Amino acid sequence: MNKTVVVGMSGGVDSAVAAYLLKKEGYNVIGLFMRNWDSTVNGEDFVTEDNICPQEIDYNDALKVCESLDIPLKRVDFIKEYWDYVFKYFLDELEKGRTPNPDLLCNKYIKFDLFKKEAKKLGADYVATGHYARLEGNKLLRAKDLNKDQTYFLADITVDQLKDVLFPVGDLLKEEVREIAIKGNIPVATKKDSTGICFIGERNFQKFVKNFLKPNPGPIVDIKTGDVIGTHKGLMNYTIGQRRNVGISGNENRHFVCGKNVKENILYVTIGDEEYLYSDECIIEKTNFISATHPTFCTAKFRYRSEDVPVELEYLDNDEIRVKYTGRCKSVTPGQACVLYLGEECLGCGFIKEVYKNGEKLWYL
Repeated sequence: MNKTVVVGMSGGVDSAVAAYLLKKEGYNVIGLFMRNWDSTVNGEDFVTEDNICPQEIDYNDALKVCESLDIPLKRVDFIKEYWDYVFKYFLDELEKGRTPNPDLLCNKYIKFDLFKKEAKKLGADYVATGHYARLEGNKLLRAKDLNKDQTYFLADITVDQLKDVLFPVGDLLKEEVREIAIKGNIPVATKKDSTGICFIGERNFQKFVKNFLKPNPGPIVDIKTGDVIGTHKGLMNYTIGQRRNVGISGNENRHFVCGKNVKENILYVTIGDEEYLYSDECIIEKTNFISATHPTFCTAKFRYRSEDVPVELEYLDNDEIRVKYTGRCKSVTPGQACVLYLGEECLGCGFIKEVYKNGEKLWYL
């Protein structure tokens, strides 16, 4: 009897090719579409030009893919769960002046927990997604396509959550995935990759956040002179290193954000001198190790698109870790994930609690 695999169908090309490849391998494939966001239910005023919410567009695309592959498509709603486990955390972090990354929690609580349980109800022997990652035994490895590698977003899940999971496109380059989709006449072969907030999509960030958090304007201060040079639209709208849309008249893209004082509601900026963006160590909290290896030396990524940085780890109480960089790093930001690697293996992650330079705590949080 053929093994059954339930594929998380997003309406995009990666999950479509994952389903296509698994069917070619002889699996009994079932598609499962997750609906995690509803603009109307969640109090957001947003539809496309065709008056259709983006999630319905994705569902319709997933349906076309499954029809073309002759596999069934089921649908499940996790709107409440996504709000409770992911979006509420996102808003809470913004209110604290931090820079959250909801994609990691979405994987931890939705895709590799609730979704997996739903898949098991459908008789799944395996669960598959279109993530660019690889598995070797209990090890989570970077994808073949390092430019598309998504282990950064998977670093907060557990080794148990990776059991019976397949990543069919992890050994492929993105160009190869597109080529397979085109040759296989898959309907979404040329569909643009999704970007933006996990399961919410592309939004004007400041306009989107205003639906849920009341703006709290305050002074923009030049960190060198102490002069007030503008008014910010709420600290939640800014992150360390940001240059675009800072909101200083006549100086757009010249100033960059270098700090926040949440208690006094001050946004600190400067021109030119990037020295304010550098740090040499940080403390990470809420640590999670996928790997049984807990090294003293490894590498770290502080943002999805950042380069690997050699680091030394000092294990503290309360599952916190002091991460000391070899050299200095730019724009290491509270709230972001610090993902740890040993060569190709993704070890796990922690969330940046505090940032230091020369022993001094930075960012004035």
